[in-house]
Amino acid sequence: MFTATADLSASFIALEERHSAHNYHPLPVVLHKGEGVHLWDVNGKRYYDFLSAYSAVNQGHCHPKIIGALVEQAQTLTLTSRAFHSDKLGECAKYMTECFGYDKVLLMNSGAEANETALKLARKWGYEAKGIPDGNAVIVAVQNNFHGRTTGIISASTDTAATKHFGPFLPGYQIIPYNDLAAVEQALQNPNVCGFWVEPIQGEAGVFVPHEGYLKGVSELCKKYNVLFLADEVQTGIGRTGKLLCCDHENVRPDVVILGKALSGGVYPVSAVLADDEVMLTLKPGQHGSTFGGNPLACAVAMAALEVVKEEKLTENAARLGEVFRQRMRALQAKTKRVKAVRGKGLLNAIDIQETADGKTAWDVCLALRDNGLLAKPTHGDKIRFAPPLVITEEQLHECCDIIEKTIQAFN
Repeated sequence: MFTATADLSASFIALEERHSAHNYHPLPVVLHKGEGVHLWDVNGKRYYDFLSAYSAVNQGHCHPKIIGALVEQAQTLTLTSRAFHSDKLGECAKYMTECFGYDKVLLMNSGAEANETALKLARKWGYEAKGIPDGNAVIVAVQNNFHGRTTGIISASTDTAATKHFGPFLPGYQIIPYNDLAAVEQALQNPNVCGFWVEPIQGEAGVFVPHEGYLKGVSELCKKYNVLFLADEVQTGIGRTGKLLCCDHENVRPDVVILGKALSGGVYPVSAVLADDEVMLTLKPGQHGSTFGGNPLACAVAMAALEVVKEEKLTENAARLGEVFRQRMRALQAKTKRVKAVRGKGLLNAIDIQETADGKTAWDVCLALRDNGLLAKPTHGDKIRFAPPLVITEEQLHECCDIIEKTIQAFN
């Protein structure tokens, strides 16, 4: 069996440990090259990528169309700041608003920035449109959420790893259980609530899918109580779950959609907030922005990234192959006690791993998967997310399922 942590890898890992902050715990593999569904380490070993940079690489690594758009625009104009107009921003805004069906888009850089933008937008709307007394706006969020790591966002987190020793936290949040419409209705009766903020599927928590009708119920309750429905589709959007947006599974149109990750094509940071004029135009010049937000390079990349998803029917591929993957994983679950649960939608999936008698955990499974040529990462101890690039073929998917099956059965 090949061991990825050869001497060449060890030297790069040691260099990173010495000079970079220790704010991540990476799997010990040092990557050098990517193409499509594959990654290569510095020793030349090839892997299947089953994390896709947390869904940022839906279109596959180094997609030629996206790289082409990047290179062409990088040789022309990269940044003006929003002090001036560019010939790309209006073109990109038109493309995106027509693609997703909203009046306006506000472009930022990261998913966390887009979420922060949505929070500010909801509060602004709450004060100026709903008439909430100044300083009293409440945003309702759910337990086990993950929207980013800014101080404003972690103020709504229930994960102690995200919050310990980072306080004091911002007020103005109410936290309720996820996938509980009765709790949503009770919270939204507060007239000071301006927004309900939720991931359609909780990705970082371990790919928890709500019951059918939850998102539709949320949408109806938000309309009933005049509250904005803020859908964080940073990880679930742009084809990942088998629809362009995860909310599309229930024919729900949120008031505010938050996008990131795959909007970049895995190439250049770009994120977005979509809303109609009634909400978006509460923001006035000087009240929100970013030097790099909506820069020409990001605009060119984002349009190419969305075009690839449409042209290559990646959303449809995710829907079809997601069913195949879960069938394979449920068959594996029936064969081994190591797999406690299988969850997912489209090509966003997870399994829960039962620890072995000698203390082997999901981390050890991921190390063994790496040795067998597949890269995945555990979350919250016993959960492994499986989210390959959406360009994966059925033949490749079955090969990967064979690797997963062989690896996990070796832990029995």
